[in-house]
Amino acid sequence: MSASTATRIPGNAGSSVSRAVQRVTEGPLGAYQSAVVRIGISATCLLFLLRELPHRRELYGPDGPWSWDMARGLLSSNGAFTVLMWSDSAVWFEFVYALTLVSAALLMIGWRTRIASVLFMVGVLSLQNRSIFMGDGGDNVIHLMAIYLVLTRCARVWSLDARRATRRAACLAEGLQPSRDVVGPLLWGVLGVALLVATPLGGLGGTWWLPAVLWVLWVGNGAWWALSRYAPEHELRTLLDVLANLAHNVALLVIMAEVCLIYATAGWYKIQGSRWQDGTAIYYPLKLDYFAPWPGLSGIVASSALMVMVMTYATVIVQVAFPFTLFNRRVKNVLLVLMIGEHAGIAVLLGLPFFSMAMIAADAVFLPTVFLVWLGRMVTLGRGRLFSRPSKDGHTVPAQRGPAMGEGEAPRGGGGTGHTLVG
Repeated sequence: MSASTATRIPGNAGSSVSRAVQRVTEGPLGAYQSAVVRIGISATCLLFLLRELPHRRELYGPDGPWSWDMARGLLSSNGAFTVLMWSDSAVWFEFVYALTLVSAALLMIGWRTRIASVLFMVGVLSLQNRSIFMGDGGDNVIHLMAIYLVLTRCARVWSLDARRATRRAACLAEGLQPSRDVVGPLLWGVLGVALLVATPLGGLGGTWWLPAVLWVLWVGNGAWWALSRYAPEHELRTLLDVLANLAHNVALLVIMAEVCLIYATAGWYKIQGSRWQDGTAIYYPLKLDYFAPWPGLSGIVASSALMVMVMTYATVIVQVAFPFTLFNRRVKNVLLVLMIGEHAGIAVLLGLPFFSMAMIAADAVFLPTVFLVWLGRMVTLGRGRLFSRPSKDGHTVPAQRGPAMGEGEAPRGGGGTGHTLVG
């Protein structure tokens, strides 16, 4: 190796490292993917809580078989977090359930996303940890994603926060003074009072990380707002943006790793089962009345030995192979379509819609950006046609509405909307 080559390699390596560092700190990656995960997970939780509204007290409340004293005994040993242990009052339970419903709806539409994501996490953890034996695999996915979404800037697109940021930027570009934000600082202050009361009383459970994360978010977002208002060009504000971008990108990577881990473990455990090895595993749940919302359809599928064998082996192959296909975009996209189709089949054939919705929302982190942009345009076009009105001359006039939610991306690296309590 020549001396010139030896000196050129370190320079190239250093340049690559610097480009990689710049890429993960200058802005949030996967803005559309994180938005889909946000919408999908919050919508799944919202629909589930609405469906179980008549049975909420039996599932998570005072009328359930897992009593308040039993839950307190378990939580005292494992240190899990739930605000439902603060009181055994039925009124307190109803408030927490309603708060979870509202926060899920706000997170889905992207209104004050940071505080909505924090409240959503608190509500999900509180309900699920109150009655840990009521959940399934879909609940576990929602549990994990609710934590990860707190660290992401998932409202950069397809959110009301992004629309508000676009309008604010348009006002500044025209030399106009945007209206003063009052709701954001008010919500930030209310959350600070709640944290101040809960922390010294031990109201944040036995985990050390939850109060630490909540206080870091509260202080950091307050500092971001103050710097944005009084010193927008200060280096400390740029540092906070860099830290927010880094936290988002790391959280997005963790979500990807979590999805891969779910499929890898599920696939490798299936390989060890004799029913999966002989190609008959799919047959048995299709014949259970509990997992047969459409008995006629389940019977048709179960009556075909070839179809059962193909579905059984395809399930195992797709789950085991998916983590290894991430480096090949085309193969990954094909398997992603197959997995989404598999979950859609589970929702219809086995009557597990919320499990399937949670898994599809988690799978969406791997969807191509080009496809998501196209999907956003189609939704915007469909919405325009739905709300259009006929004019006097018979032509169709689109309704006068604000920017499309998919077009309201905040300026890259400039304040943003998806990482602050004040929006």
